[in-house]
Amino acid sequence: MFVDEAVIKAKGGNGGSGTTSFRREKYEAAGGPDGGDGGKGGDVILGVDEGLNTLIDFRERNLFEADHGENGKSKNQHGKDAEDLIVAVPPGTTIIDAKTEEVIADLIEDGQQLVVAKGGRGGRGNTRFKSSTRQAPKFSEDGEPGEKKEIKLELKLLADVGLVGYPSVGKSTLISRISAAKPKTAAYHFTTLEPNLGVVETKGFDSFVVADVPGLIEGAHKGVGLGDQFLKHIERTKVLVHVIDASGREGRAPIDDFKRINQELKEYSNKLMDKPQVVATNKIDLPQAQEKLPQVKSKLEEEGYEVFPISAATGEGIEKLIDRVYNLVQEAPEPELEEEREEVVIRGPQPDEDGLDFNITKENGIFKVTGNRIEREVAMADLTTDEGLQQLLKKFKKLGVEEALQKEGIQEGETVDLAGLQFEYYKG
Repeated sequence: MFVDEAVIKAKGGNGGSGTTSFRREKYEAAGGPDGGDGGKGGDVILGVDEGLNTLIDFRERNLFEADHGENGKSKNQHGKDAEDLIVAVPPGTTIIDAKTEEVIADLIEDGQQLVVAKGGRGGRGNTRFKSSTRQAPKFSEDGEPGEKKEIKLELKLLADVGLVGYPSVGKSTLISRISAAKPKTAAYHFTTLEPNLGVVETKGFDSFVVADVPGLIEGAHKGVGLGDQFLKHIERTKVLVHVIDASGREGRAPIDDFKRINQELKEYSNKLMDKPQVVATNKIDLPQAQEKLPQVKSKLEEEGYEVFPISAATGEGIEKLIDRVYNLVQEAPEPELEEEREEVVIRGPQPDEDGLDFNITKENGIFKVTGNRIEREVAMADLTTDEGLQQLLKKFKKLGVEEALQKEGIQEGETVDLAGLQFEYYKG
């Protein structure tokens, strides 16, 4: 089954931890600090590969985690940065934040890349904390955790021409006639459960890409049937070929079907109705079609549509249709694409709405301080030493956490929870 939407989880690699180390030289049992920094964790990057045309691979794998950075070593040796993890996606993939539904980027061109989950920076070794007042720091930093993101991928087929029409009007047969595409066909509604792409070659050896979009039914724009899942595939086409069954078999009225489908297109997006649209009245090899064709053709032409009587089964009228569609493709402007935007989700932790890097709530008598920055600092702190803990508390004081707690009415002796790290509050 064609997959045009997938949800994946991406996690950047953790940064390597810095090292607490001291020189050990001959005749010098305990020299100065020489702990190296950890390496950066790998980023998770989405990259466009023009050789792909579906998202089906993401059904088998939806978790992508980059490697962690290497830990620092003694003698001021820094850990190696991890390799980035590049995940291939097809051209035309829209990247959406699964939680906020905000569009992050629209990846169109081969080679385009987007970082969706940044790797954490490496922790600093104890050498970095040496100062005039602290000659022998006995702590270092752990590596920063990599970003975690839940991303929705949406693929809109990149085709020049979209074939639209009711189920079983002959779209699949038509695309197999005019291109090398070989879609499965059968005599029942919703025969095509996935869009088929075909490359059509003209007499002049030029070409254009056509997409056979699954049959629509009334209410498709509201989610009835499979229609709303596939309407998006024709948003980027330049020209629409509306295929109708001129024979009116199964008790259907060709003109009514034509109007209903166009109404569905309009309900989904007015832009679809602005595209050039020609009508292919199919199945003219049947006696019923020959009988109804003059009236159908006359009615559609009165409404301003170009009509091309064809038989997808025998090939009659196909050449004229191809020539006209090719010319329309050449004349049509490029469809508007969503501009790539750099949203907050690819920029790392962001301040909360009040402008701070944290939030404070009080639950069961405990003041809880939460936020991306808070969690990151706790994760990187060396909590195995008093020096490491004091360094962390200094950072939080500089961030304004203590001042914010005081504004919230905290009293000495009350409990503070900093991203899971709990202690009693006393004024410093």
